[in-house]
Amino acid sequence: MKEENKYSDIINLPHHQSKNRPHMSNFDRAAQFSPFAALKGYDDEIDEAARLTEMQLEADDERIREINEKLLLLKELASQHPLVAITYFKPDDKKDGGAYLTSEGALKKLDEYNRQLLLSTNVKIQFDDIIKIDFI
Repeated sequence: MKEENKYSDIINLPHHQSKNRPHMSNFDRAAQFSPFAALKGYDDEIDEAARLTEMQLEADDERIREINEKLLLLKELASQHPLVAITYFKPDDKKDGGAYLTSEGALKKLDEYNRQLLLSTNVKIQFDDIIKIDFI
């Protein structure tokens, strides 16, 4: 029976509280035991590798002709700043491929020298990346 009463002298004493240090919150106590990232940036690299991109499709002659006709029309109407919706391919900055996007806005500038359009939303689109132009 001595084994059962081994701690009987201290079992009912109040829990010790330090006078020199503030009491740690449950949140901070739990943080001591949370997992840590041994390889910093590893999760970001995994996410980047898993991110999907599309390859740019080659436009056929009919599509190129249609885009060129609409670019000529945009050049004529540039001073009127027509509203357009332009679907284009945006290359990815980090890996091969990219994404097809559609931007809407008024035509701000048609830059033939740099072969790009500038919309009122400050989106710059290269002529060679355009796959569709719609007037709104």
